[in-house]
Amino acid sequence: MTDPSSAPGTIVVSGTGRVAVDPDVAELRLGVSIARPSVDAARAAAAEAMASILAAVGAAGVVRRDVRTTLLSVQPRYDYRDGKAPTLTGYDLANVVEVTVRDLAILGGVVDGALNAGATSLDGLTFRVSDPREAERAARTAAVAEARARAEVLAEAAGVAIAGVVGIVEGGAPPTWPQPKAARMMVAAEAGTPVEAGTTEIAVTVTVTFRLA
Repeated sequence: MTDPSSAPGTIVVSGTGRVAVDPDVAELRLGVSIARPSVDAARAAAAEAMASILAAVGAAGVVRRDVRTTLLSVQPRYDYRDGKAPTLTGYDLANVVEVTVRDLAILGGVVDGALNAGATSLDGLTFRVSDPREAERAARTAAVAEARARAEVLAEAAGVAIAGVVGIVEGGAPPTWPQPKAARMMVAAEAGTPVEAGTTEIAVTVTVTFRLA
């Protein structure tokens, strides 16, 4: 039987690799909100406004499959003044679409075109990388290297040596977000709205168990 006290020990450390990449896709929400005395009037006005917005987005270079309706709602509007029973005064209709822009050079034109066409809301602008696999690979390599560097410092301080790796567990890739300090200005040639794309950070964390000699 093997004496447990004679078995080699281990060091468990974590490492995080980070890679900054330029995003190549933007997503944003564009919408219109219409108030009219009747549902039919609100529907007709909102349909006309959204048709103009979609035409402007398409003219800016966004293909139809990259436009998706995310909200379509109708709400009654009441007048509560003078402490009287509420009186129905009309209807509010909201129509919101999510637009994916795969060429950041046209993003300013998409924004300006939609606003000029009658969009009353614009929000949810985010940037991402369409294919993060290469950046994730580099981040994993950096994460393992950082873990080994930490383990070597601990082993040296303890007067032991690293003999190999027992196991590696990846902690996953945290969400990415724009990094303003590295932002670049993206402006469409005909548009007046500047949009800062920035850089996106891809991060991977690993936990490595090293075997000691």
